[in-house]
Amino acid sequence: MTTDTAGTNHRSSAPEGIDGSLDDPSVRRRIRELFLLDPSTVHLDTATVGSPPRPVLDELGAADRELARAPRDPYDDSALLDVRTVLAGGYGCAPDEICVAGSAIDANTRVLNGLDLAAGDEVVSTDHECFTIRTPLNALVNRRGVVVRRAVLRVGPDQRAEEIVAAFEAAIGPRTKVLQWPAVSLTTGTVFPSRLLAELAQRHGLVSVVDGAQLAGQLELDLHALGVDFLTGSGAKFQCGPQGTAFVYARNRVLRRHNPLPLPVFWPAPSLAYPAQGGLPPRTGTAEPAYDLADLMQRADTVDLSRAAALRLSCQLWDRIGRAEIGRYVRALGDRLRSGIADHFGTSALYNSVEDPRLRCGMVAFTPFRDAAGEPAEMARFGEFAARLRDEYRISVAVTGFAPPDNSGFRFAIRISPHLYNTYDEIDAAVAAMAALAAHPR
Repeated sequence: MTTDTAGTNHRSSAPEGIDGSLDDPSVRRRIRELFLLDPSTVHLDTATVGSPPRPVLDELGAADRELARAPRDPYDDSALLDVRTVLAGGYGCAPDEICVAGSAIDANTRVLNGLDLAAGDEVVSTDHECFTIRTPLNALVNRRGVVVRRAVLRVGPDQRAEEIVAAFEAAIGPRTKVLQWPAVSLTTGTVFPSRLLAELAQRHGLVSVVDGAQLAGQLELDLHALGVDFLTGSGAKFQCGPQGTAFVYARNRVLRRHNPLPLPVFWPAPSLAYPAQGGLPPRTGTAEPAYDLADLMQRADTVDLSRAAALRLSCQLWDRIGRAEIGRYVRALGDRLRSGIADHFGTSALYNSVEDPRLRCGMVAFTPFRDAAGEPAEMARFGEFAARLRDEYRISVAVTGFAPPDNSGFRFAIRISPHLYNTYDEIDAAVAAMAALAAHPR
């Protein structure tokens, strides 16, 4: 074990045999050995929380023990340049554009509060956002008088990417300053057409802000090619890093091919590196950054060196396995799920697209009930279904909800979110268990 210049610990603990097709039984066996998952249970709720691999867990606390053994000035380590470099390589950006945050709401709050928004300025968002972005958005409404408008989005198996883009375009008004959307919907598992939405934002001269909590670690991510201005991600979901980790991407250069717009005004806070007097130099208008924006965001007092190092190791493992291969396999698990649900419950039971492959990932949301009940009863019914699946079959899923565009009341869904540690057999078993529960309600 060696200590790098940032004070965190490098461990050569990536096991052999994890690179290759995830359909290969020997690779699958090595992958499963990385995780502590109870073999008597099936974890199909990674969209809520992932399971960190053994080497990631081993990394936790190592930097803290090293600092306790040989105390030193902790502020020298706070830039986390080595961690940011690994994240940037895995996610397709530059180290001066990405920083480690403490949680999804921490990351989203940093972005939203850093934007140059005043009373009457509008943000176009959706009804499919997580509270980790809805709550800081509402704080801007109450504190600054910002107006949030909702793009009206239809859901269902025949939804297409162009519909989503059209809904956002219809919501844009003369005071709109920001387009904000989830890269993958927390509620339905729909992959939003982020590149098309980024192009829409660019055509209207708007700032683009993306909640990527369900994206990072599930699908391959090239932030520069995506062309957005800001994207936040969770380290503890599909990236399978430790709890209390997330990241912020903030575009810090003009990207002629992907986003040629001028950089938006942005106030990095909290920051110990922000000038105590005067201000920052003008932001760049070229492909060369004027300053290290991520460094300004990262230097926010002492940092959790162990969690940062563990997140870095998780990203290195994903790079080793291959992010494109992980994305392919997780999509295949989702396709298996959709097919099984369509066979047992009908295609109309699905809340995410069957027809448009651009909108699909591993996450699947559906209703196992053919009749609609009132909202309180519906919530209890879905909760009971998920609880029985857990208690009787030891399969964990989630209950989510969203407001449909027809104002027919809140809609609930069973959301299943497999990951690379799951198998096709587990998917088939889950579908069979859900069909049995639906056929024999209490």
